[in-house]
Amino acid sequence: MKKFLLILTLVAIACSSASAAGLLLKRDPNSYETVNGISMRSLWLLDRFHYGVNELQTDYAWCNTKARTAVLQDGVVYVARSEAKQIIRPAASGNGNDTIMAAVIYRFDAMTGEEMAPLDVTLNGEPYGVFLGVNSIGKDNFGHVWVAPYTSEKTAEVPLYQLNTTSGELTLVATLNKGDVIARTDYLDLVGDITLEQAECNVMTPGSQVPTVYAWHNDQGGDADTWDGFFSGDPYMDFVEMYPESQTQWGYAPACRFVLGEDEEWKYSGEYFYIDGFTTVPVLYMNDGTIVDGFGSLTQEEMEADSLLMPKVGTNGIAEFTLADRNFISYSIGQYDAPNSCQVNICELGEGMAFSGMQRYWTFPADGQGQTSDSGLRIHPITVDYTTEGGKDAVMILEYKCYNGMGVYMVGEGVTPDDPIQTAIPGDVDGDGHVSSVDVTALYNFLLNGDTSSLVNGDQDGDGHVSSVDITFVYNILLGSE
Repeated sequence: MKKFLLILTLVAIACSSASAAGLLLKRDPNSYETVNGISMRSLWLLDRFHYGVNELQTDYAWCNTKARTAVLQDGVVYVARSEAKQIIRPAASGNGNDTIMAAVIYRFDAMTGEEMAPLDVTLNGEPYGVFLGVNSIGKDNFGHVWVAPYTSEKTAEVPLYQLNTTSGELTLVATLNKGDVIARTDYLDLVGDITLEQAECNVMTPGSQVPTVYAWHNDQGGDADTWDGFFSGDPYMDFVEMYPESQTQWGYAPACRFVLGEDEEWKYSGEYFYIDGFTTVPVLYMNDGTIVDGFGSLTQEEMEADSLLMPKVGTNGIAEFTLADRNFISYSIGQYDAPNSCQVNICELGEGMAFSGMQRYWTFPADGQGQTSDSGLRIHPITVDYTTEGGKDAVMILEYKCYNGMGVYMVGEGVTPDDPIQTAIPGDVDGDGHVSSVDVTALYNFLLNGDTSSLVNGDQDGDGHVSSVDITFVYNILLGSE
């Protein structure tokens, strides 16, 4: 009888406090089969589909339509949010106050998903309050993190900044002139070294609702104040080849991604790159604007054999990586519309790094990530960081879908895949092999104060997150055993 009363008390307390707990399970509940000796497991996942729209939007400032891009670098996930923090200070004129909506970079431990102290972004010691001022965040090939703003069709230059990942201070790297044709730009990419100390650097950003691509080049050891046009000396080029062939522009908010060259001499030359637009799927281009390869190379038989190979237009995100002497591509396959809601593919490319003959390994999260409109931002950044696990080379992959969620996965030959999130013994929350009131206490402590020390199998009802419903599930098991 005493145990029964204890359970009722704990259920009542946990039910009243569950909505305020705020700490979520943070793992993809799906499992992923090993393919050709390579395995994948979820390190953590925080998204709308599995962990609740209201909790995500209310409790996490990075889940916002002004937080659009993220990058994984050296074990840390950086999420850039423009206009995140209101700062009121005396006006320089001495009359009244100025209000600045300053940018913030949110940081997370890439292995655990735990949030770290955010960075207040500053420029020249002052809060950085430019409209959509950190619209793009990325990394170069030498560990430097950079940010760049959105620019309008009236803005003739694109500023590029290096981010101090300890202080949040920005340093202007380059002011890149668009030349004679000026269009809106949203998202940027670069290859090489933004400091120009260890390698050359090439920078690119596609124009919005035009066929124009802007790009700039600087040599290793070059003058940081003088960047040449990437296209035979010109800073822009109008592209005439697209896929689907019916398209004549990129649409809103296109993205690009440079590909590393095959040898050291051409490694950072930017000779090849992807462009992924709102009305187009990713296409691999050469720097003269001609199509090298892409999803248009897939045969009808290949597309019919695997309906998930071809991405939908309207979502932008792509990355390449190598692992176990194989070449892989990872790309976003759908917006927030069902059935492929904010999902990502990992595929091994065909012979000679060709799209034709590519094999899909995984689509993740397997059951989707969210179906909440991000107001048409299109972007779905995917970042790869090389590491080791199980004594073999591996990659950590970050996928971040604005307003819907993000997650990090480990991929490699030495990676041990996860089983689905489940309980070996129904009701055994703390993993001690039997069900008792201690299991209810473990759930109560988690929901009340985030204590995970005894939480081994928290998701008892299999809905992908921990809530007071799971306490009721354990309570019913104990009640039935009385």
